[in-house]
Amino acid sequence: MEEPRETFSTSEGHGGEIVVETHVVESTESASHVHLACSRQHCAFPLDGDALCVWSTQDPSHQPLILRGHHRPVTAVAFGNAHPLLLCSASRDRVMMWNLGECREKMLDGQPPRGTVLHTLLGEVLCLRLSPDDRVAAVCAGERILMLDTELKQVCGLSGFSGFETSVWLWDGCSHLGPGASCRQREARVPRPGVLPFPLAQGVQFSQSRRALVELGRHRGPVTAAEFCPWQTHVIISASADRSFKVWDRRKGSLIHSSSVLTASSLLSLVLDPGSQQLVAGSADGQLWVFSLAEGHHYRCVTRVDLRKQRDTFSTRKLSSCPEDSRLPPTKEEVEETLPVLSLAPCECELNASCLWIGSSAGLFIFNLANFELEAVLHFKEFGSLSIQVAGSCAMMSRPCGRKAFCLLSALFGKKIALLEVDLAALLRSQPRPGMGARLSVLPSSGVLPTSPLYFGPIEETSAKLAPQKRSAARAIVKDQPLVFHSKVASSGYTAAPRVTMFSPKTNVQNDGKRPSKCKNSYRCKDYPLESPLPSKLSRQLAVSHDQAAVHCVQYSAGDGQRLACGLANHLSLVFSADLTGTPAVFSGHSGAVSTVCWSHDGRWLLSASQDGTLRVWSARRQELALCLGKDMFPRPVRSAQFYYLDAFILLSSGPEFQLLKCHISTGKDDVRRYKQKSRCTPVLKLPTTEAVEVTSLSAVNEFYSYLVLAAGRNRTLEVFDLNAGRSAALLAGVHSRPIHQICQNKGSSFATQHPQAYHLFATTATGDGVKLWDMRTLRCERRFEGHPNRCHPCGIAWSPCGRYVACGAEDRHAYLYETSSSTFSRRLAGHSDTVMAVAFSPSAVQLFLVRHRPWMLCAEFSKLKI
Repeated sequence: MEEPRETFSTSEGHGGEIVVETHVVESTESASHVHLACSRQHCAFPLDGDALCVWSTQDPSHQPLILRGHHRPVTAVAFGNAHPLLLCSASRDRVMMWNLGECREKMLDGQPPRGTVLHTLLGEVLCLRLSPDDRVAAVCAGERILMLDTELKQVCGLSGFSGFETSVWLWDGCSHLGPGASCRQREARVPRPGVLPFPLAQGVQFSQSRRALVELGRHRGPVTAAEFCPWQTHVIISASADRSFKVWDRRKGSLIHSSSVLTASSLLSLVLDPGSQQLVAGSADGQLWVFSLAEGHHYRCVTRVDLRKQRDTFSTRKLSSCPEDSRLPPTKEEVEETLPVLSLAPCECELNASCLWIGSSAGLFIFNLANFELEAVLHFKEFGSLSIQVAGSCAMMSRPCGRKAFCLLSALFGKKIALLEVDLAALLRSQPRPGMGARLSVLPSSGVLPTSPLYFGPIEETSAKLAPQKRSAARAIVKDQPLVFHSKVASSGYTAAPRVTMFSPKTNVQNDGKRPSKCKNSYRCKDYPLESPLPSKLSRQLAVSHDQAAVHCVQYSAGDGQRLACGLANHLSLVFSADLTGTPAVFSGHSGAVSTVCWSHDGRWLLSASQDGTLRVWSARRQELALCLGKDMFPRPVRSAQFYYLDAFILLSSGPEFQLLKCHISTGKDDVRRYKQKSRCTPVLKLPTTEAVEVTSLSAVNEFYSYLVLAAGRNRTLEVFDLNAGRSAALLAGVHSRPIHQICQNKGSSFATQHPQAYHLFATTATGDGVKLWDMRTLRCERRFEGHPNRCHPCGIAWSPCGRYVACGAEDRHAYLYETSSSTFSRRLAGHSDTVMAVAFSPSAVQLFLVRHRPWMLCAEFSKLKI
C-alpha cells in the first residue's frame, strides 16, 4: 500500500474566539457516513479508507498515529473507557482492537503498530461500542447485535493455521458475556494456507483462543447505534433504521424492552444520561426522543423535541436581543434546512443542569435535558474560515473542567476531516440570555419607596405618643374636680374615671407555652408533613351540582386550609369544608360563569370574578356581599383577580392592563341608607403591558410582602412588574408556543418551612405546551414537564406547600404529580371520568383516618370534586 499523502495541517486561530480548527486532513476516500470517535485525549477516524489516524487533543503539535491492518474501508471506530486506552475498529473483513500506548511506543521505536483481530467476516459494521470495563465489545453488523469478548490475550501468527481445511468454532458461553448465554456453535469455513479470505497485513495478530460470540438478536433494519447503560452495565440499548430501539440484557442474552416505531426516519444516535437516568435518541429528520429508564417508569416517553423548531425559536430569541436595524429575515434555505441528529454526547459546561452535545450537518447545539431547550447554537456557516461547512459525520467530547470541547468532523460533500476546538465559556457568553441583568427577587431587599404605589405614608409617631398623655390628663381632671365634693355621697357613676381596665387582656392565666387550638376536631394544626408519601388513593368524591355545571377554579383558604372555595359555570361560588362534609355555603349574585375565586390571607373575605365583568368580595362568615365592582370600573371582563400585599390591595387584570385597588371592606351599613354599603374602593395604579396586549394570567404573592407581579400576555410573553418602582422590570418573549393560561408561584404555607431561595420558583402552563418551571432571579426556564396530555383544555396547576411537587390536570382523566427535581411525573392519580380542569393542595390539613398522614390534593373535574 502506498504511503499516505502529507496533507495534515494545523490552523492557528481559524474560526475566531469561539471555535478554532486545530487539524485538517484530506483523505483519498470519503468518510461522510463513518462513525468517528473522540475521547478526552485522542480522536480517531479512517484515513484513505483502510487506515486509521489518531490525533492527540491535548497537544495539537503531536505527531499523528497511523494504524494499518484493515484491507476494506473502515466503517466504525470506538474508544475504550478504561486504562490502558483501547481503540476498536471494524470493516467488512475484520474487527480489530488496538492498544494505543503500545502502538505509540512501537511507532517511536520505528516498528509498525500491531493490533489484534477479534473477529472476521461479520459484514458491514455501522457501530461499535465497548463496555465500561472494556471487556466486551458490541458490534452492530447489519441487522444483528453481536457481543465479542475482548479479554483473551494469547496471540500468534499465520503458523496457527494447519494445511487442512478446518473449521473455526465460536462458543456462546464466556463468563464475561454472562452465565446465561446459550452455548451455541457456529462453523465458518477457512481455506487452506495461501487461500485466506483476506490477505494478511503487516502488524496483524490473530488470537489463538477462540473468541466468544453472542448474538443478542436482530432488528428489522440495519443497527445504527448502540450504548451500554452506565448504571446497569449488563444492559445495552440499540437503535436501528427500523425507527425503534431495543433494550437487551447481555448476560442472559434476552430482550427486555422493544419500543414502537417512533418516527418516519431512521434513528441515528443514542446517548444515556446517568444523572437523570434518561435515554435520548436522535433521528435523521431532526427529532429527539427522551425516555425515562428509572425503575418503575417502564421506559415511558418524557418528551419529543423538534430540533429545527427549537433552532428557529432560539434564533428568534437571538434576533429579539439584537438592534432592530441589524435584524435580517431568515432566508428560504435556512428555513427549509434539515437537521439530522448525527451524534449525541454529554456536555460538561458551567450550566447547573445536564446538557448534551447535538451534532448535525449544519452545526453544533447544546441541549438542556432539564428544560428541553437549546442553550447554545454554533452554525458552521457563521465561521467562514472553517474547512467544513456541511458535515456528514461528527463526534464530540467535553473536557471535565467544562472549558473546552472538541468536535471531529467529516465533510458531507468532499473528503476532508477536521478537528475543532470549542471554547464553551465564550460560546455560552455569545448566546442571548434574556433577563440575566434583571436581578429580581420575590423577597424584598429594601423598604417601600415614598414614590411607590404601595407606600402608605409616614407613621404619625408624635400623635401616637401624645394620645396616652392626653388620656391620662383627662383622667386627672375628672378625678380632681368631682361634681359632689362630699366623699361619702353616692354618685351615679358619671363622675368616675373611664373603666378602661375592663377590656384589658387576661394576664394571670397559666400558659405552658403551647398555642391554643382553634381548629375543628377533624384537623390537627401542626407542621406540614414534609416527608409524607405522595397521595395515591381516592379518599372522597362529591358531586358539586345537579345540573352538571363545570368547575372552573378551586382554592383552599390560605390561613388554615379548613375551607375550600370553587367557582362554577352556573354563576355560583361554593364554599365547602375541607373534608367535603356538610352543606356548602352558596354565594350567588353573578350573572356569568365564575372564573376566579381567591381567599384573603386572614380568611375573612372571599373574592370572585366572573365573565359578566364584575368583581365581588364576600364575607365568608356572614355569607353576604361586602363589595361589588361593576362594568363601569373595568373596560373589559376581569380575567384574574386576587388579594395582594397581605390583603392591603386587590390586584386584577382587565384587557391590556392590570389595576391595583386600595379597598376598605366592611359589612356594616348606614342606618339611614340601608341599601348603601360602607365598603369603598380607590384605584391606586393602572399599569399596561409593554406591548399593550391582553393579560391572560396574573400572579403575585399575598402570603408575605413582595413587590413583584407576574403578567402573561396574549402574544406569548411574560412580563415582570416591580410595584415598588411602579414600572416593568423584565419582559420575556416566546415563553410558550401558545398563550399562558395560568401562572402559579411557590407561595409556601404557614405550616411548612422552605428555604428562602425556593420562593423564587414559579410555574407557567399553556395548552399544548406543558408546564415550565422558572427561577425569578435569572428568569430562566429550569425544568419542563410534558408527561401529561393537554391539547385543548386549559388545565390548571398547583404547588405543594412543601415546594417539592407540582400538580396539574390532564385530558386523560388523570391528575399528574411532578417532582421539581425530575422531568417525568412521579404519580398519576386516576378516578375521574372527564378532563381534570383544576387542582389544589391543602396548606395544612391531614385526614385523621389516614394513618400515614398523606397530604390532601383536590382535583376538580367538570362537575365533581375528588380528594
